[in-house]
Amino acid sequence: MALDIQPTPPTRAVDLAERGRSPDGRPLSLDRRLFMQFMAFGEAHETSMYVERLEEAGIGGALYEDLNDPHGLGLLTFSENPDDFLTRVRPLLRSHPFADLRLKPEYTMLGRTYSLGYEADLERVLIARPIERLTDPALRWVVWYPVRRSGAFQQLSAEEQRTILMEHGGIGRAYGQAGLAYDIRLACYGLDKNDNDFIIGLLGSALHPLSALVERMRKTRQTSQYLTSLGPFFVGRVAWQKR
Repeated sequence: MALDIQPTPPTRAVDLAERGRSPDGRPLSLDRRLFMQFMAFGEAHETSMYVERLEEAGIGGALYEDLNDPHGLGLLTFSENPDDFLTRVRPLLRSHPFADLRLKPEYTMLGRTYSLGYEADLERVLIARPIERLTDPALRWVVWYPVRRSGAFQQLSAEEQRTILMEHGGIGRAYGQAGLAYDIRLACYGLDKNDNDFIIGLLGSALHPLSALVERMRKTRQTSQYLTSLGPFFVGRVAWQKR
């Protein structure tokens, strides 16, 4: 009996590199990105216990004291290799004193850095700058939260999307140029249990400008018309940082 052998369809390459553009207009690409994971905990004891253990583990990240929970902590860790969250961070959290903490799963977030397509220095945008901001001792206050856009935004033309995002981005740049607030933007498509699209970290030397920035953003078209959810919001102050 003859076998009915179908030809194998040609393999099509999938390019997952981040895109940028040099000052003279040449396209750039870089297949690297930073993964960041945030977790919040309750029932913490003396903060110095956890700082000491983090120093021993040699893990890069930041530990925050939760402003809204006198027994709460938040931990942000990062790596270019997501395996590290299982091989390095997971054993740490299963050992003393972290093993005694109560995880607050509603705050758990995992995302990756991404480019917008016009950046001239992709390595700085994707790797160096987020780490610099996360570990800057002057940026003592943080607000971390997830965001989900509505499907209607995806149906807009590329030009209209660009106009909406420029309004949003312009406000953020103004706060950054004034030294009031800086952001870390992460994509979390398929990485978030609640199907959020992005994770936003706002960092600054004082808390009020971070709150004022969120208030100002509420008036933009993106937030007022095309976001279906924001939060929950974690508000904390740095207790430990390490690159």
